[in-house]
Amino acid sequence: MSVYIIAQLKFTRRELYDRYQSRFMGVFSKFKGKLLVADAHPVVLEGEWPRDKVVIMEFPDDAAAKEFQNSPEYQQISVDRKAGADAVVLTVRGLP
Repeated sequence: MSVYIIAQLKFTRRELYDRYQSRFMGVFSKFKGKLLVADAHPVVLEGEWPRDKVVIMEFPDDAAAKEFQNSPEYQQISVDRKAGADAVVLTVRGLP
């Protein structure tokens, strides 16, 4: 069953986030994921959304998502993401 990582970001230090973003695909491409969405201009249809960007990644299963998230390569670049953006990050399961 597919697993998705959804990140909702509010930039706090854009230059650090941009450095993270410039290295992201080089790391991400080594794993079994697929980048589905990376939208810095989402349209809010209902409610309030005090964020700047949405990212959605798809993985074949929970183990693949964890492998990416916990990898030394991702942990190294994620320091800049954490310093450059306030994030809410979720893992959700797809439908069977």
